[in-house]
Amino acid sequence: MNSVCITPVLAAIVAPKTLISVLLGVVMFGMGLATKLEDFKVVFSRPKDIAIGCAAQFTIMPVTAWALARLFGLNEALTVGVVLVGCCPGGTASNVMTYLARGDLALSVGMTGVSTILAPFLTPALTLLLAGKTVEVDAYGMFIDILWVVILPICLGFAAKRFCPKATERAVRFMPTVSSIAIATIIALIIAANAHRLATGGFTVFFVVILHNLCGLALGYLIAFALRLAEPKRRALCIEVGMQNSGLAASLAAAHFAAYPMAAVPGAIFSVWHNISGALVARCFVRIGKKNGEKGENG
Repeated sequence: MNSVCITPVLAAIVAPKTLISVLLGVVMFGMGLATKLEDFKVVFSRPKDIAIGCAAQFTIMPVTAWALARLFGLNEALTVGVVLVGCCPGGTASNVMTYLARGDLALSVGMTGVSTILAPFLTPALTLLLAGKTVEVDAYGMFIDILWVVILPICLGFAAKRFCPKATERAVRFMPTVSSIAIATIIALIIAANAHRLATGGFTVFFVVILHNLCGLALGYLIAFALRLAEPKRRALCIEVGMQNSGLAASLAAAHFAAYPMAAVPGAIFSVWHNISGALVARCFVRIGKKNGEKGENG
């Protein structure tokens, strides 16, 4: 079966908005399984670092998204899609990249956790503020969806690990693979459903998404540098700010902006690209560290 035949089939599958939400819920459940109480100690032991990181997360990426959408004259669908990516919390992949970059892993994990907890409030509010004049934004509906699709699965995963440790210990080994498959499926469904639109004008959105991510990485590092934070913290902020939970952006776009199918595309593209850029940045940090005689330790 060729791609021409496959595309309509996948487009039909993605029509039920619950499918993408369920797949994202699986990913968040895996995050809950991998979460430990110790991960939140940094929130109380280093509140200033967490506050700086989350403030950067929820200002740099949303404002940059809005500015790039205006600068490149994106239409309503792509504007809300890019803004949604910018307004989402950090993604779990940032923790892996921070570890590889020999950054402050505890800070990265703490930022991801806190930004995720803040997401039900800040993501809808920021989306309404930045995109509300372009399209109709149901901030309350987004708030409820984030609770159901992100917070609840994380809590269930955490509870499962707490009360069924033996069973979840085995499940944790497979969750990274399951999560990767879920994210890949979300991306495939969205891209397939919008293949014909991307073919006629997809270059600009690819460029904007890549630029958005690179701006986040650069500005995250520069903010940490300006505040004279230690190098491991600079790396953590760089990666944490630049890497978003773009799967959530795609899910919210599919659920709340069905009239604008292309709104889910920026999140799908970001999900692929930020893993590439994150790995490249981590590798650069390691090389620079070796030249400066840095030891191979994290945080």
